[in-house]
Amino acid sequence: MSKAEPVRARHVAIIMDGNGRWAKKRLMPRALGHQRGVEAVRKVVRGAREMGLEALTLYAFSTENWRRPEEEVSDLMSLMKRFILSDLDEFAEAGVRLKIIGDYKAFKPDVVELVEKAIARTAGNSGTTLAVALNYGSQDEIARAATRAAAKGPITPETIAAELDTADLPPLDLLIRTSGEVRLSNFLLWQAAYAEMMFTDVLWPDFTAEHLRDALEAFTTRERRYGGR
Repeated sequence: MSKAEPVRARHVAIIMDGNGRWAKKRLMPRALGHQRGVEAVRKVVRGAREMGLEALTLYAFSTENWRRPEEEVSDLMSLMKRFILSDLDEFAEAGVRLKIIGDYKAFKPDVVELVEKAIARTAGNSGTTLAVALNYGSQDEIARAATRAAAKGPITPETIAAELDTADLPPLDLLIRTSGEVRLSNFLLWQAAYAEMMFTDVLWPDFTAEHLRDALEAFTTRERRYGGR
């Protein structure tokens, strides 16, 4: 009898944590930590595409991040705009589809316009979907999904799942958090019900495509029972 093929991840999500600590360790401004974090995003997205992932979801800006100092929020928005402007051509040509989860329309009009143009430009791509969580909170997402499901009929796990921001993505297989923190921080709570979890001490700016590859290889050794035996 031949040995079964290892289960491979289709959808990976990452809580990108540790930009500030990376900068602090080097006596640098937090803004530089965020800048290096964007460089890590660039490398990991390329790696995800090369490894054949169907979907990569990145936690970029949470509903709680508005509590940060105004200057830091402004720096994050500027970095996001520069990232879209500098990398959109490459992603579009590589077949990457951009998707946003969360309420990105709460951002300033210039950010909203840029995001919507990027979504429209990559909408027809059939390669890796890059889902970016912007102004995202999982509890808010579940509440919105339940409200929409209730308006259509009886509420069940299936009807709620169909209304989630990620409804058009494959089920979440693996959730990674960098920087040594061991919590979900209101990220993909519903989707993570049976996802595998991996926590690493690597700070996000130091996270590479090789770290992602190692995580995917480790995933193939996990035995997923979904509550059974």
